[in-house]
Amino acid sequence: MGKIMVTGALGNVGRYVAEYAISNEQEVVVADLDVTALEKKYQGKAECVYFDFTDQSSYEEALKEVDRVFIMRPPHLGRPEDLKPFIERLKTKPSMQMICFLSLLGIEKNPMPPHHKIEKYIEQSGLPYCHIRPSFFMQNISGVHAFEIKYFDNIVVPVKKALTSFIDARDIGELTAEVLTHPQQHINQAYSITGPKAMDYYEVATLLSNELERKIQYSNPSPRLAKKYWIKIRKLDKAYASVMGMLYMITRLGNAKKVTNTFEKIMNKKPRTFTQFIRENRKAWINNQ
Repeated sequence: MGKIMVTGALGNVGRYVAEYAISNEQEVVVADLDVTALEKKYQGKAECVYFDFTDQSSYEEALKEVDRVFIMRPPHLGRPEDLKPFIERLKTKPSMQMICFLSLLGIEKNPMPPHHKIEKYIEQSGLPYCHIRPSFFMQNISGVHAFEIKYFDNIVVPVKKALTSFIDARDIGELTAEVLTHPQQHINQAYSITGPKAMDYYEVATLLSNELERKIQYSNPSPRLAKKYWIKIRKLDKAYASVMGMLYMITRLGNAKKVTNTFEKIMNKKPRTFTQFIRENRKAWINNQ
């Protein structure tokens, strides 16, 4: 068997896909825009290569001896067409055994996000695939939304009382690495994976309050106000803020509340709880100043 190429290997999920694939004794090629950062992170445990979906000249070197690929759509690439040239290139590799694409929970019924078209591109390519469709990452709370919690004891997410079946990115990475390690067992599947329960952001705030021992509130802003805040105050990229707003609109409509047992069935263990996640990531919300 050849190598596993992991795109977005510096990101929330890609890093865990790579780490678990390495622990599964697979040969791994980690691919991202910053090779220096990759080398610092992986320290000889994986082959580090420059890769850019929009730079076709980067494909050849990155794909040497690769027969399985994890595709993570970079947040700044809002057009599904941006990933099509890479998928077309994969079609020319007869040794390709598995394409794992990081998609979204419920995307099969929602053509709005770019993930829907990307799934279709992969299916139409005729390549063996396995779509990974997780619910919202717990790491969103320790990542893009940590700033408000850390400094203002507030969660700024515009979803009212809608429920979300959060899943830890580590669990997504572990399951994806399992699929890539044993591709023949997962050909042409689509796995909807979630955490053990669905909760609203008021409950998230309560769990954070209990574990951090200070009062965390959920401000429940309007979508318009949240997007304005992300762009004008947080200075987030406008395209990124727009995609984030669209995904939270989907949540408001009730499309993120589904809970599945897929992770447990494949991995023979339960996914991490939100309380476990908070305890493992406390530093993300602590203001040391």
